[in-house]
Amino acid sequence: MAGRGGNALSRRQVLGLAGTGSVLALLGAVGCGPEEAAPAGSATPGGEKNGDAFTTPPPGTAPEPLWRTDTANTSLSGSHALAVAGGLVLVSGDPLVGRDAVSGKEKWSRAGITTPGAALVVGGGMLHLASAEYDGDVVGLDPATGKETWRSRLGDEYQQPRPIAADEDRVYVLAGILEKNFTTPNNVIAAIDTTSGKVVWREQRDAGTEEYGINAAVVGERLVYTDYRENVTVRDTVTGRQVWTKKLGRSNHRRFAVHEELVIVADGQRLRAFELSGGEERWTLTTEEFSRFNDPHLLDGVLHASDSARGLWAVDPATGKELWHNEDLRDTATQAWQFVKVNGVLYGATEFDEDGGVHAFDAATGKLRWTYNDGTGDIQRWYVAAAGERLAVMHGKRLYALPAV
Repeated sequence: MAGRGGNALSRRQVLGLAGTGSVLALLGAVGCGPEEAAPAGSATPGGEKNGDAFTTPPPGTAPEPLWRTDTANTSLSGSHALAVAGGLVLVSGDPLVGRDAVSGKEKWSRAGITTPGAALVVGGGMLHLASAEYDGDVVGLDPATGKETWRSRLGDEYQQPRPIAADEDRVYVLAGILEKNFTTPNNVIAAIDTTSGKVVWREQRDAGTEEYGINAAVVGERLVYTDYRENVTVRDTVTGRQVWTKKLGRSNHRRFAVHEELVIVADGQRLRAFELSGGEERWTLTTEEFSRFNDPHLLDGVLHASDSARGLWAVDPATGKELWHNEDLRDTATQAWQFVKVNGVLYGATEFDEDGGVHAFDAATGKLRWTYNDGTGDIQRWYVAAAGERLAVMHGKRLYALPAV
């Protein structure tokens, strides 16, 4: 197979042939060539009036960035390294920076405020982070200004508490139980009141559970989380009581979806929906043989997920019924791991592929409209987040804004 610029195999193809477990294909649409790096802390506009006005190119043509800048993001940041809150784009790193989504201008910057790779947990109008002092504190920031609004601590007997989810009233934290020999073989999950800073409850997790690889969400009075140990678990947010837990066939430590009374997870070749109240399995959807599902996303009442055979699915989240399944992306698109939807267009961010990027799909059919790639050849993960009429896009240490109209 010819590479993008000639007959040589690309790095992505070599990785695919070496047995990464995913069959990857060359992309047919690349947004633009390599870009000159903007100075750290500055934003280079690509639209009119510092990004205030723009036009969308015709189908088949990727847009130019409205602005671009460097970031302090690192590969430690995981799935929650990019967030949008109150019209600001937030990027995990040191310094932690908030930028105006329209202009790209820096609104605030805080150095030494959190730990490396901290997940950006937003809830109740606040950004929740572990303290960079490693003193056991959990910190709440106003995402509009970066100013600290409150600070709390589980106690000296706990090590490295990390926020995993938040709602209007509480932030939910995971921490190791510090033994006399300074090891943490066991851990707790706790709820902290974000008004008073008081610990509402703390519950020790089952023996053998890990502190890392946690992905969590709050749904009403239920805290749902998955982990490296191949579990999906639901707790009562009022008492901390474990309602139920299920063992999955594969590690599930990234995104899952929640629809009304269902929690939907990717479990290898299957999408599985469990009742939030009792854990009973409601439905299962199976992809092709030797393929596996990636992270499901619930957007405008439709469940979207890609698979490792480069298929793209739209599913009724209540029943598991397939709405459409586009299998025509094998030669044009790389599998996406993160999705957002804006103005009827489905956008997907890829990972670990030099020819990946941000795909734009017709949300009604899954047909590929265009792919934006910065041409750097960097195989780092791409991130995408909706920011009004724009997309906040991050790739490695580069941050962009793309039009989404």
